[in-house]
Amino acid sequence: MTASVPSETRNAEPGTRNDYPGPYGLSEEQEIFKRTVHEFAEREIVPVAHELDEKVEYPRATVAKMGQLGLLGLLVPEEYGGAGASTLDYVLGMEEISWADASHSVVMSVNNSLVCEPILRFGAEEQKRRFLVPLAGGEYVGAYCLSEPTSGSDASNMSTQARRDGDGWVLNGTKSWITNGGEAGVYLVYALSNPNVPKSRGITAFLVPANTPGLRAGKKEKKLGIRASSTTQIFFEDCRVPADAVIGTVDEGFKIAMATLDGGRIGIGAQALGIAQRALDESVRYSKEREAFGHPIADFQGLQWRMADMATRVECARLLVYRAARMKDAGQSFSKEASMAKLFASETAMFCAHAAVQMFGGYGYVREYAVEKLFRDAKITEIYEGTSEVQRLVISRHVLR
Repeated sequence: MTASVPSETRNAEPGTRNDYPGPYGLSEEQEIFKRTVHEFAEREIVPVAHELDEKVEYPRATVAKMGQLGLLGLLVPEEYGGAGASTLDYVLGMEEISWADASHSVVMSVNNSLVCEPILRFGAEEQKRRFLVPLAGGEYVGAYCLSEPTSGSDASNMSTQARRDGDGWVLNGTKSWITNGGEAGVYLVYALSNPNVPKSRGITAFLVPANTPGLRAGKKEKKLGIRASSTTQIFFEDCRVPADAVIGTVDEGFKIAMATLDGGRIGIGAQALGIAQRALDESVRYSKEREAFGHPIADFQGLQWRMADMATRVECARLLVYRAARMKDAGQSFSKEASMAKLFASETAMFCAHAAVQMFGGYGYVREYAVEKLFRDAKITEIYEGTSEVQRLVISRHVLR
């Protein structure tokens, strides 16, 4: 999938598409892929998203269908069972799944960018064949274990220990806020392996299958949004893993973690973009249907200006996210651009979701309407894979370098 023939696919009305040339430079194949994912999401995910959110139920059935469609292994080469797609293709898929439901897209994001990609980049050949094939095909999903109860933005300040024992390692500690916790088939775990050096230079990454003795998931967190996704603590209690569980080089796991997050931020930018677009789409539709003082509320200038601001921010976010994806695909340095995309898109998601709730009035505050859920789901995009404050720190360091 390569970007060559520009054409536009987005219309203001949800579920429709236009054929006029647009500014995004997507190839015909990418347009078809984007439309196919949108139609899948609208058909399979939208009808169940509300109920799954209400029940706080992990979407196993629809995640399995996403695997069958190839969405869980977009970044994985075909030789390992994936789609061999580009980062831009991945972003297009994330945007459309997120338009339907952020809980589904966070499963897709973690599996693709936080688990599959580091295995592909840093894993041994045996690790790639053992784990990438089932991850890409949806046989199971993966989880990324970096954060801890006292280690979030300061990611290297971890306490989980990896102690050498014979020809293997023993892991002890607790990981927090783990997406796919309790549902994953393999956990990519970061642990302190060398206490005699600064923590950022003494961390090792391990691939730990879910059935490894000594690994267990805690109870699901009770969250504001993305409630259908499973977020738990993961406990390691004398969890013994073999030497070949190490991914990359011993003591250099922190480099893997940081390199992985750079790419992951593009995916979260795409997630935020999908949420923002859905908030705009819902607002446009509602403004044409809802009447006040004898007119559709779309006739009122105040709401028109609000939707103009929403639409402008969505377009800016889309261009930033697509640019970061293209830079990554081109092998260019993209850390600053990924942070810009994630920062702006996530704040756009919050802006648009807030504006949508306000436009819906009392209806926007009740769970029967999609914008209430969009408002709850949008907030997390400003927090995980680096808060907005962290993104500003990253961007400013690049600007001042």
